Amino acid sequence: MTTENNPMLQIDRLNTSFRTPEGWRSVLRDISLSVSEGETVAIVGESGSGKSVTALSVMGLLPKGTARQDGRILFEGRDLLTLSDREMRAVRGDRIGMIFQEPMTSLNPVFTVADQLTEALLLHRDMSRAEADAEALRLLERVRIPSAKSRMKDYPHRLSGGMRQRVMIAMALACRPKLLIADEPTTALDVTIQAQILHLIRELQAEENMGVLFITHDMGVVAEVADRTVVLYRGDVLETGQTTDIFAQPSHAYTRSLLASIPRLGSMLDAAQPKRFPTVDAETGIAAPADEVAATVDSDKTVLKVDRLSVRFEVPAGMGRSGGRVHAVEDVSFDLKSGETLAIVGESGCGKSTTGRAIMGLTKPSSGVITIGGRDIHGLTGAEERASRRVTQMIFQDPFASLNPRIKIGKAIAEPILAHRLMSRGEARERVADLLDKVGLSADMADRFPHEFSGGQRQRISIARALALNPSVIVADEAVSALDVSVKAQVANLMLDLQQSMKLSFLFISHDMAVVERISHRVAVMYLGEIVEIGPRSQVFSDPQHDYTKRLLAAVPQPDPTRRGSLPASLTDEIKSPIRALDYVPPKREYREHAPGHFVQTD
Repeated sequence: MTTENNPMLQIDRLNTSFRTPEGWRSVLRDISLSVSEGETVAIVGESGSGKSVTALSVMGLLPKGTARQDGRILFEGRDLLTLSDREMRAVRGDRIGMIFQEPMTSLNPVFTVADQLTEALLLHRDMSRAEADAEALRLLERVRIPSAKSRMKDYPHRLSGGMRQRVMIAMALACRPKLLIADEPTTALDVTIQAQILHLIRELQAEENMGVLFITHDMGVVAEVADRTVVLYRGDVLETGQTTDIFAQPSHAYTRSLLASIPRLGSMLDAAQPKRFPTVDAETGIAAPADEVAATVDSDKTVLKVDRLSVRFEVPAGMGRSGGRVHAVEDVSFDLKSGETLAIVGESGCGKSTTGRAIMGLTKPSSGVITIGGRDIHGLTGAEERASRRVTQMIFQDPFASLNPRIKIGKAIAEPILAHRLMSRGEARERVADLLDKVGLSADMADRFPHEFSGGQRQRISIARALALNPSVIVADEAVSALDVSVKAQVANLMLDLQQSMKLSFLFISHDMAVVERISHRVAVMYLGEIVEIGPRSQVFSDPQHDYTKRLLAAVPQPDPTRRGSLPASLTDEIKSPIRALDYVPPKREYREHAPGHFVQTD
C-alpha cells in the first residue's frame, strides 16, 4: 500500500549541471518526482536523458567541484543536498540502497564477493563477522547464485556478467533499505533470472514496505513493476502519471515513440526473414516502416564451425588442490554461414559468453575444434592468429570494462586500424568519424574519455570498434542489452543493414528474446553448458520443444500493464550447479530432428 500524500522521497525542481571546457552544461532541468512507501516509480527515457544522473543525485555520488545542483531532494523529511559527507555515508547502504548499472565498475576487483557483501552488514547492522558471513550467504542464495557457498570466496572477474549483477542486488538489499534505487538492475540478466529478480524485489518491497525508484529502458519491465512512470528526455520531464494510463494513452509524441519502438515477442510469426525494427521520430511519434531484410545467407559458405567444443575450469580447494571442475561448455557443435545470424540464448552462466570467448581465442578450450574460414584456429602462428583476429571481432558484454579508461574513444576505435596498418593516421581519423556517425554518435565525441559517456553510448562505441576492421564474423555478446528501446532499434537496424551490405555473419549472444526473434536466422538454446535446442528462428519460437526453451519464452515480460503478474511462479526454482566432481563423465547426449534443421536434445 502506498502513501502518496506523504512520500518518503520528494525531488523538487532539481537542476543539475556539469563543468565542461566550454562552461557549465545543464543535464537536469526542474526535475520533480516522488516515491512513497511500498510504491514503485519508474524513470524511463533514452540513454543520456538524465536517468542515472537523477539516481546519483539522490545518492550524493556526483563528483564534487565538477557538478552543481539546486532544488531539494527530501528523504524522510531531510534535504539530502544539505547533508555532510559523513551524514550521507550513514544514509547510503543503510536507509537507501542502490543497484548500479554496470556491476564490474561497482565491485572492487581485489576483494572477494564475501568481503564486499559483509562490508555493509558490519558497518550498518552491528553484526559479528560470523553473523555477517551467514547473512551474506543467505543473500546470495536468495538472488539465486548457483553454488553460493563456493562463490563467496570468488573475485568478481570469475563471475559472469549476470552473476555479478545478482551480487550487486544482494549488496543493495543487505541492510533492508527503506528506499531502493535500481539503475537498470536487470540489464545484464537473461529473462528467467530477470523474472526471478523482479519477483524478489516485489517480495522484499512487500515485507519491508520499501519504496523503489526503478530506472530502466525496458518497457516490458516498466509494465510489470511500476505503479507510476516518469518519462525523461534530454534532462526534462515530458510526461508522468499512472503506468496503466501512460501505456494506454500516452500524451507526448516521445512517449508514443518509445512504446512504438518496443520489440514484441510473437511479432515475427509470419516473417520469413529478419525484420528491421520500427524507428519512430521522437518529435512527431511517426513510425518508419519495418521492412523484412532481403535474404543474404549463403548456405554453401561456412565461415565458422564449432565441433564438440568443451571448456572446463578448475575449482581450487586450497593447497594447490582442485575441488572439482566447472563444466562451462560441454560438447557444443554448430556452424555459421556467410551472411547469417545465429543467436545463442540461455541463462546467465549457461556458457554463452564462454563459447564466444573461446571462438575469439580469449579462453582456451578443453577439447573440440573451432574452424574460421576453413582453418583450425588452434596452434596458429603469430601472423596467422593476427590475420584470424582481423576476420573475427567481438562486441563485449560490459562496454566499460572493455574500454581503456585512460584512452580517448577516438584512439580506441582507431587502434586496431593502425595496428593492422590498414590506413594512415589521417585516414583512420576519417574512418573513426564515419563509424561514430553510423552508431548514432557525433564525430566530435572522439576526443572524450569512456567515463564521459552513458552506458548505452559506451556500448555503441564498442560496436564501432568491432566494425573498424571490416570483419566477416562478429561475436556480439549482449551487443544491444545496455541500450534503450529507441537506440536499440537503431543499432539493431544498423547491424542488419551492415550484414546485408557486407555479408557479415553474427554470433548474437543475448538474453533479449524479442530482439533475438527479430534479427536472427537460427537460434541455439543453451542450458548448463549444453545446447538443448537449435533450429530456424521461426521453428524455435513458434514450436519450442524443450522444456527449458518454453521456460525462456514464458519469462519474457510483456509491455502491457494489464498483464502484470503473469510471469510464472515456477521460475523461482533453484538453478543447478555447473560444478562437477573431478571423476565426472558427461553423458552422451542424443538429439532428435523435430523438423528440418530443428534439433532437440532428448532426455
